[in-house]
Amino acid sequence: MNSIFCGIEKLSLVDFDGYISCTLFTGGCNYRCPFCHNSPLIKEQPLLDMDEIVKYLTSRKKMLDAVVITGGEPTLHQELPLYIKKIKDLGFIIKLDTNGTNPKMLKELIDNKLIDYVAMDIKTSSNCYNVVTGVVNPFTDKVKESINILKESNINYEFRTTLVKEYHTIDTIKEMKELVNGSKKLFLQMFVLRDTCINQDLHEVDIDTANIYKTILEDVVEKVALRGY
Repeated sequence: MNSIFCGIEKLSLVDFDGYISCTLFTGGCNYRCPFCHNSPLIKEQPLLDMDEIVKYLTSRKKMLDAVVITGGEPTLHQELPLYIKKIKDLGFIIKLDTNGTNPKMLKELIDNKLIDYVAMDIKTSSNCYNVVTGVVNPFTDKVKESINILKESNINYEFRTTLVKEYHTIDTIKEMKELVNGSKKLFLQMFVLRDTCINQDLHEVDIDTANIYKTILEDVVEKVALRGY
């Protein structure tokens, strides 16, 4: 039986803080972020057999705590709830990584208790989204809707922003406060250049500047932390 998954990391200690997890990757994405580490997944990829995935997860129940669903953008796949349920029924905690462009799907997954944790990217301020995502229409209205869904729900979640020197300034961080205002948790992640990045001329934000950004955002977010620094 084919799945929607095109890649698997069978054991991860870094994709879900505090949990030993297996990470499943979906193909396809509606963004073209120049700094994305998973850019090969933008194109359609050969799909893994779902029966084999279930077989592996079943054999690792005593070792694994959780399964991380990432991409690409998982919520582009209309069958996502069906496949998550197959995994959830095995007893695993489910974390979803998303860019927030499908609030309808996000709400369905939350309402049906198919996911336990959401990590949602907030790329930058609203008016810079097209530049950072590499698309003309970056679906900012849908992103804002997903932000509100998470803030108003009872699910555990985090927002995360990958800091890139060429895209993030004090001004864009100040403008980001509108999006993250009243949220529980925001991670500012260090950008690391890899050969899979679409743009090879990007640079990390230094730790001193990252801490300035952190201080700015602490005015409106309950917890702001640096990740990878």
